Amino acid sequence: MLKFNVNGRAHSVDVEPEMPLLWVLRDHLNLAGTKYGCGAAQCGSCTVLVDGKPERTCVMTAAQAAGRKIVTIEGLGARGLHRVQKAWIEHEVPQCGYCQTGMIMAAVALLEKKPRPTDADIDDAMTNLCRCGTYARVRKAIHAAAAPVATVTPARKG
Repeated sequence: MLKFNVNGRAHSVDVEPEMPLLWVLRDHLNLAGTKYGCGAAQCGSCTVLVDGKPERTCVMTAAQAAGRKIVTIEGLGARGLHRVQKAWIEHEVPQCGYCQTGMIMAAVALLEKKPRPTDADIDDAMTNLCRCGTYARVRKAIHAAAAPVATVTPARKG
């Protein structure tokens, strides 16, 4: 049995230590917000926060994650949407949406580390891939989430 702290709750799971954390989250804890993309830590769709840092769960083993504090997209906004999720909506970031949970988790980690990131900081931190190419919207949403709540404005239509 491996013990996990996921989204503030303790879990004991009987899995092989080498099982990727992604499958523990999805198949054993029924947290399907974390997506499988490439299986090689390249795309970032499977990103969650482990001890506050963005980690790609497709290559992190259950044994490596055991006993650490894990936050998934489901646990991000315990009291409603997180400010990054709100900015994502306001700036209409998602198209297909598949990569978005990983992108959001990476953005949250960036803002925890650098509350007022520059474009260069965002470009360095956001290594997740997006087939739809919403990178400009991602950058705008991160800047909006970094700003005081009163200055977050929705994207213009048209």
